[in-house]
Amino acid sequence: MSQKPYDYLIFIGRFQPFHLGHQAVVRTALECADKVIILVGSSCQPRSVRNPWSFDERQQFIRQSFSTAELERIIISPLVDLYNDDRWVKQVEMVVERHVQTSSANIGLIGHSKDHSSYYLSLFSQWGAVDVSSYESLSATPLRDHYFSQAVVPKGLPEAVANSLQNYLQEDAFQYLKSEYDFIQQYKKSWESAPYPPIFVTVDAVVVQNNRVLLIERAGHPGKGLLAVPGGFVDGHERLEDAVIRELHEETQIRLSKEVLRTKISSSAVFDSPYRSARGRTISHAYLFVLEDETNLVEVLGADDAKCAFWLPIDEIDPEKMFEDHRHIIKTLLEMFDYPFKVEQVFNIQ
Repeated sequence: MSQKPYDYLIFIGRFQPFHLGHQAVVRTALECADKVIILVGSSCQPRSVRNPWSFDERQQFIRQSFSTAELERIIISPLVDLYNDDRWVKQVEMVVERHVQTSSANIGLIGHSKDHSSYYLSLFSQWGAVDVSSYESLSATPLRDHYFSQAVVPKGLPEAVANSLQNYLQEDAFQYLKSEYDFIQQYKKSWESAPYPPIFVTVDAVVVQNNRVLLIERAGHPGKGLLAVPGGFVDGHERLEDAVIRELHEETQIRLSKEVLRTKISSSAVFDSPYRSARGRTISHAYLFVLEDETNLVEVLGADDAKCAFWLPIDEIDPEKMFEDHRHIIKTLLEMFDYPFKVEQVFNIQ
């Protein structure tokens, strides 16, 4: 019979990258529990400066950082970003339930309450909590900044992780992210003298027809080569509906008049996650346009910021190819309109 305070301790993080502070938390968890469940957030999405490494890569970072004996007591599982606390909590509970072998298990959360990003520690009142101290004030954000600004592996990483990141410097993925990082830094410099950080207002158009959604391929950074819904910034003189219709025309050359498009707006929603865009605080107003099913799809042609525009079957949306939170935007608007399609099944999210 184990004498440890917990049967399972859960450690949730993005681990971008997995550093010595994370390693110390896991080792503390192993001292306090029979098993440790590490839940890796922001999984199943494309690479970005904020989330450079895939779930598989981060899982490998973690496995490289512990002995065989330690790994026998460590469970690693992905979490996806749902942009909704209730759904996210349900997801965590479902994943934990899959791994916990008995309903009477003593379960707890372990983590360091460092800032507003750690508020999730208070969302699971049914579980115990273990608060750990910061390890040498390590934080993944400055480690990423150092890595992409200097192209040098930072200190503060387990040796095996440092070696992996050294090798990563030679890969095309690093060059892509380095280019995006430089773009974003230059972008932020353009308003760094402002008295307050700006809040950007954008619009996005979710256009559906024949169980297909209208997408563009982004021509430049951020998200170069990723798929997105048409959209962009609101001009100072525009109303939101006027802006979304203008952007839709500019990026897709859709063969419908502004007047017709306005009659196809079925619902709208605001997307305001503080971390949804690497460019800065960006609040998007998204609109759903539902077109009548026809034998032939409405003609579109990529233009302006879009390399190309095309219709994609909704059930073929790949989360690892979608820009920022655009997959979430599509899903949310289709649910709001009660679109005649099994959205939950299509998006594989409970």
